Amino acid sequence: MLKDFKKYYTVAATPEEVYLALTNPLSIALWTGGKAEMGNEPGSRFSLFDDSITGINLEFEHGKRLVQQWDFGDQEPASIVTFKLHDHKHGTSLEVKHTNIPDEAWDDISNGWDDTYMASLMDFFD
Repeated sequence: MLKDFKKYYTVAATPEEVYLALTNPLSIALWTGGKAEMGNEPGSRFSLFDDSITGINLEFEHGKRLVQQWDFGDQEPASIVTFKLHDHKHGTSLEVKHTNIPDEAWDDISNGWDDTYMASLMDFFD
């Protein structure tokens, strides 16, 4: 069975700064602490946290939205992550929606969003 994750995070930076942190490979390497690859065209591949997260970039809307397909083997339907960035009085409200997460990966993924991915990104701007 596949599950969906959706959560809002407040990041102490402008939507433009958060967008660049999510899409610029040099910035990504700084906040993840590891090697990062990131293309800037739909269809380009990405790799974060020394290849522990890999996939394909699907959509870019500068400063507002990023959509990625995350790799979970040959899983169908694909696991899709959508980041939406909104102005917030404390910086950016970052909506993370992650669909089609395999049951066996649910705990790692849902905890990983809070404890690793978003914790690292939020620390980067603190």
